[in-house]
Amino acid sequence: MVYVDETYALLALSGRLDAVEAPRARQVFDSAPVAGASRLTIDLTDVAFVDSAGLAVLARARRDRGLTGGSVTLIRPRSDDAMRVFRLTQFDQIFVMRDSAEEEDR
Repeated sequence: MVYVDETYALLALSGRLDAVEAPRARQVFDSAPVAGASRLTIDLTDVAFVDSAGLAVLARARRDRGLTGGSVTLIRPRSDDAMRVFRLTQFDQIFVMRDSAEEEDR
């Protein structure tokens, strides 16, 4: 799922965010018009597994948006295993993480 307007993009990912899927996610993050939105929300609700490649693509998205004054917000994965990776790496402290997209101020 992708929702985009001039300043806001909401992308929903599912399945695995790993070395196989991370390059595809990066392509979506970098594609027009997503790349033009200063605020990006990435919905990880249905992501069951995250590895270092997945974390790297999220970190890059955050860095890229930060360089232009934008932001990245993550919607927490439902999977305890996926969320454990965010806690162990302290990415849950680095990123703004919400329980749902409805919490996001548009």
